[in-house]
Amino acid sequence: MALHEINYQLLIENPKKIRKEWAHIGVVGSGDLEVLMERKDLNGAVQVKVVTPVTGFDFIWNRVLESFITENQLGDLLIEINDNNATPIVVSIRLAQALAEANRVEEEEI
Repeated sequence: MALHEINYQLLIENPKKIRKEWAHIGVVGSGDLEVLMERKDLNGAVQVKVVTPVTGFDFIWNRVLESFITENQLGDLLIEINDNNATPIVVSIRLAQALAEANRVEEEEI
């Protein structure tokens, strides 16, 4: 099975960085995906790399990612998504879970 790679970059005004250096959520399984987030100095931009077996849906990926990034005002972030036929709602849920993990306060920080 050949994999399709989509690369996306977005820069918004007044972006926020994630709290932790990195976060990981999900697994690459049928109808699911994994999301890796890493705080990185990208001059405020967000770079996303999607690896998926599905072709022809770049526009939908771009809409879901742009919505997520702008709604959360993210910046200086590298996101890698390894997909295995997840639907857009699953992508949105996994992104939200990864962001929650990336911003979770550890007990020792309280």
